[in-house]
Amino acid sequence: MTVTALVSGGKDSIYAAYLAETQGWPVDELVTLRPADPASMLFHTPNLALVPLQAAAWGKRHRAVPVAGTGEADELRALDRAIGGASGPVVAGAIESSYQWSRLLRIADRHGRRLYAPLWRKAPERVVREEIAAGLDIRFVHLAAEPLPAAWLGERLTVDRLEELARIGRDRRPVNVAGEGGEYETLVVDAPFFAASLVLGATQRHVTPWTASLEISSAHLKRKTGVGRAGLVS
Repeated sequence: MTVTALVSGGKDSIYAAYLAETQGWPVDELVTLRPADPASMLFHTPNLALVPLQAAAWGKRHRAVPVAGTGEADELRALDRAIGGASGPVVAGAIESSYQWSRLLRIADRHGRRLYAPLWRKAPERVVREEIAAGLDIRFVHLAAEPLPAAWLGERLTVDRLEELARIGRDRRPVNVAGEGGEYETLVVDAPFFAASLVLGATQRHVTPWTASLEISSAHLKRKTGVGRAGLVS
């Protein structure tokens, strides 16, 4: 049996994979879908090249599956390839997107694999508070420039920042505090279950009137003092 976690490098997919392990399903592989379309509705796209570092820090196998085209049919074919040919649960970090959920469930069922989505339909603020409490070091890497400021790029998602997101949602315009409405996307650079943390190198900011993104062109792992894990790549 293989436990496959669909991981983008962001907070929800990493946390869902961690929760699978706490439920007695040790994750065998982290699988990343790499879409050609930066505006993909099904898959996260920022900084996917850093997921192998996260996998190495966690001592997990990593597998990248390219998406050849830019349409939904191409993305679904790639997802089918990603989870076909094995048995065991498929772990996903979906929270509220019925679009993602229905397609993941359909393809997992086709291959006789259970879809485990521990965050599904949980209150968004509760999810983020749990992720922060679990010790994830979560950084903003993509923002909807309005209403979220570009100055947040690269900053850590903390409880104070979460509360600021909630205030923006109350006072200015609706905001999903977990980013499920596309308000923001994240990168996990450290976690208690990582044997090393990601150290970001060269970065470049891309800011438009509508979005702000942090492109990370280099990074490396820094082993934690007194922590060792087989398979860690330094």
